Amino acid sequence: MSRADILFRFFNTLLLSKRTKLLSEKIIVYIAIISFIVHLLFIAVGELNLIKLPVSNLLNSPIAAIYTPFTFILIYEVYLLIYYLPKSITTYIGKQYEIITLILVRRLFKDLSHLELTSNWFQIKGDLQFTYDLLATIILFFLIYVFYKLRDEAKTTSKKPTNEIAKFIKMKKVIAMLLIVLFIGLAAFHLISWVYESYFSINQLVDFRKDINKIFFDEFFTVLILTDVLLLLLSFAHTDKFNKVVRNSGFIISTILIRLSFGVDGLLNTILITVAVLFGVLILIIHNKYAKLSIPYKKKYETL
Repeated sequence: MSRADILFRFFNTLLLSKRTKLLSEKIIVYIAIISFIVHLLFIAVGELNLIKLPVSNLLNSPIAAIYTPFTFILIYEVYLLIYYLPKSITTYIGKQYEIITLILVRRLFKDLSHLELTSNWFQIKGDLQFTYDLLATIILFFLIYVFYKLRDEAKTTSKKPTNEIAKFIKMKKVIAMLLIVLFIGLAAFHLISWVYESYFSINQLVDFRKDINKIFFDEFFTVLILTDVLLLLLSFAHTDKFNKVVRNSGFIISTILIRLSFGVDGLLNTILITVAVLFGVLILIIHNKYAKLSIPYKKKYETL
């Protein structure tokens, strides 16, 4: 066994093994619980005026404290996305949809703490956006269910992979390992930057008002777009089936739409997210039907 193979097995076991996945899950659960308690303590300290804290919607209500553990749950979902990349493209894409839905849910928890419960509900911008996000969450939840149901319907009996497919899977594992390193680096950079800008920078009053829903995830989805394109190009080495090429290309478009949603606010943001997931579901529906159609077609016409 070459040195490269030894290093590959070591890092694959370290970063992408089932044991690492289960350990990460336990660690994230503990961190989420502790962070929730700490956030509640910060809110209590602020209410009692014991320490002067920055003005923020995350510190004005105990409900807003749910935002923090949800952030760590999202971090674990990002790891799962990378974990499933070598195993299944559709599961990998489904995890992208789960992440953007959880970002929406996390935003709902943040917005819940400063709703203006008046008879003019549909005239208040914040309350109206909350309504859009609430409806979008239900729609996205259903679309993700449909997406996974379609994924399961498309599963075929497992066969021994050819050398080309085995190489492709190995390449996906290498990409996944690099993504984990990049993910840790991005997360650490954004966390340190956010803490500094929020509590130590002289411009903290301006910087703290930035939409923290966009921190880290806009850059991460940009990386995912590049990763999806690379996977599409690599997939040409072992398949040239039209339905698979269109499916994978459609998934890239879906990811791009999700990335674009981070650049806009309000109703357009919610619409882009919903359309992105709906587009992915429709692409998978057509792909599955095309795959069923191509089998009898080949038997009938390729022998002529």
